Amino acid sequence: MAQAIRLARRGLYTTDPNPRVGCVLVRDGVVVGEGWHRRAGEAHAERIALTAAGDRARGATAYVSLEPCCHQGRTPPCTDALVQAGVARVVCAMVDPDPRVSGRGVRLLRAAGIAVEVGPLAAQARALNPGFIKRMTQGLPYCRCKLAASLDGRTAMASGESRWISSEASRRDVQRLRARHSAILTGVATVLADDPSLNVRLTPADLPGLQPGEAVRQPWRVVVDSRLRTPPGARLLGLPGITVIAACARADSSRGAALAAAGARVMQFAEHYAQVDLRALLAWLATQEMNEVLLETGPTLAGAALTAGLIDEIILYIAPHLMGDGARGLFRLPGLEHMEHRIPLRIAEVRRIGPDLRLILRPGVLSPGEGQ
Repeated sequence: MAQAIRLARRGLYTTDPNPRVGCVLVRDGVVVGEGWHRRAGEAHAERIALTAAGDRARGATAYVSLEPCCHQGRTPPCTDALVQAGVARVVCAMVDPDPRVSGRGVRLLRAAGIAVEVGPLAAQARALNPGFIKRMTQGLPYCRCKLAASLDGRTAMASGESRWISSEASRRDVQRLRARHSAILTGVATVLADDPSLNVRLTPADLPGLQPGEAVRQPWRVVVDSRLRTPPGARLLGLPGITVIAACARADSSRGAALAAAGARVMQFAEHYAQVDLRALLAWLATQEMNEVLLETGPTLAGAALTAGLIDEIILYIAPHLMGDGARGLFRLPGLEHMEHRIPLRIAEVRRIGPDLRLILRPGVLSPGEGQ
């Protein structure tokens, strides 16, 4: 199963919106076939492994990082292929959260006389596909918030200057982070201040799973712009890929027409305190098959998303320098006046990236007495 999960990780930058899945076929203690799902519309991991194994698949055990599919989508059901190949046993790390499968694949395999086991390395398998799982079970994408800050927690000088807080190594790491996401979400204030590109500037050689000469998939660029203040000449509108401007219904329609003429998809959403309802926006992105969304924005939008409970993970790059009292902070969080109001975070990972530290944090609940 560990090998199946390693194979699945090869699809980190390519399988979206499908889940990342790997499969290993073993007969008499020998690996006879293996495969991983590379791209939506292409063969699934099980079928690739079965093709590699040929007749040796009969009587083999299939180790799969996700329950085999049992419905006709862009490709035929993998359960049918496993039964027809004469596989004797299937071990899957977890049940597929897709309601079209969700245990039905296991039941069909068992009904065909195949022994099925579910659960080995389930936590590692879930970690492969947090966005797919959340989209299928909650109707929302998995949302990460990326931030770069000085050691004293500052993200920009008072003037707005912020290039560059983090090192070149960290910025390259962010490029890989962008490449795995379905969409990058920012606010209009960031667009007006920085005129960012919000694209992936890597080559296929930089991203495992891509072949030489293959185009690097560009995540959707989504700008939260309640009153349509994005300039039609903004850099991100002239780049390859899709740019969505998320506005409120009361926004000036003539501005929307100008942005649409510049190449944007202008979408209207319900308001929440005169701003775009972020939950409604994320729910819509889920309907567009966005699994993982990366929030790259300023302290106001980041703070609003955090207090609304919409951020699943914070990725914070800390650079070893100080920017002073006048510089801007990480989140704008009004109303936190007492210790009991604080927002608890759990540190999931700390890693050195060049001269910087990269922290992965997840919102959580403090245990009684913790943090005192």
